Amino acid sequence: MLHKIKLENVLFLDIETVPETATFNELSEERKILWEDKTLYQRKDEFTPADFYDRAGIWAEFGKIVCISVGFFSFKNEDRSFRITTYSGEEKQLLKDFSELLETHFFQPYHLLCAHNGKEFDFPFIARRMLIHDLPLPIKLNLFGKKPWEVPHLDTLELWKFGDYKHFTSLKLLTNILGIPSPKDDISGSDVCKVFYEENDPERIIRYCEKDVLAIAQIILKFRQEKLLAEEEVISV
Repeated sequence: MLHKIKLENVLFLDIETVPETATFNELSEERKILWEDKTLYQRKDEFTPADFYDRAGIWAEFGKIVCISVGFFSFKNEDRSFRITTYSGEEKQLLKDFSELLETHFFQPYHLLCAHNGKEFDFPFIARRMLIHDLPLPIKLNLFGKKPWEVPHLDTLELWKFGDYKHFTSLKLLTNILGIPSPKDDISGSDVCKVFYEENDPERIIRYCEKDVLAIAQIILKFRQEKLLAEEEVISV
């Protein structure tokens, strides 16, 4: 089935997230209590709520999106290219801009969204943050009432699982074993919060996010047993 999908109908994406505030102490007293309750199971007795706060970016209720990078294939005669762009800045505006892309260019039934672990993280995180900002959900993220086979999402982690729901493979590991150049040559996900709040370097985060988008596209090509993208075929816009 993967070979039947037209690559130009797939929007590849990745998001980077951080805690909603730089420190735990910046939360309101009510939010501090809610954070403590939310993370009680994960923390157990090993961490205080404050010590655990650097992980808040993985929860849409306590985190925010700082960038969404997207990539798509373009074919002209025998030539192909992969164009990558990023929405960044104030969260509500970047979500509006991303939603506009979906509603104007990737809204047809045959269009698909693709991410690594997207079904567990990227797609629901984006949808939740849109609702928090009182934004309408674009059709590709509005899954209410849809049957599993009607969900317009591809997930490279799910494809690699082959039905084994106990299995998790990171993007870095998957690119390594498939012989794809690693996107993780600068920072890691655990560094994003520090780079954003302490180093104030959003461009570094954007570069990291865009490399992940390229890696996801390369994985799909590998799954289809097609030639990987060469450097000159990748265009940042």
